[in-house]
Amino acid sequence: MLVLDSGGVTRLAERSRQALALILALRDEGLWPPRVPSAVLIECLEGHAGRDAVENKLLKTCEIVETLPEPLARRAALLRRRARRGSAVDALVVVAAEPGGTVLTSDPADLEALASHANGVEVVRV
Repeated sequence: MLVLDSGGVTRLAERSRQALALILALRDEGLWPPRVPSAVLIECLEGHAGRDAVENKLLKTCEIVETLPEPLARRAALLRRRARRGSAVDALVVVAAEPGGTVLTSDPADLEALASHANGVEVVRV
């Protein structure tokens, strides 16, 4: 399973050869569509249709996870306490990748700290 944080959404939404190549490689590996917790939209969108057009085009190809069950929220809180860093959205992204998933991000530091307390989550910089 593949989960995107806001940096992952932004990087993959870029109109570049590198972004397209990565998306095609992820599709070939059966990792597409990725999951995107709806809370990530708060960080990667501006709330303006014109400015968000590129990200929205990418997000239409993703699985947006709209619900946050209480056990996941509690698990994310536990990871934040253990890691002693990371935002609530970062913790949610890592929990959404459990068990054994991968998180794509442009800023891995906090996510790696959280993933070190998670169940088999890998963090990959894009």
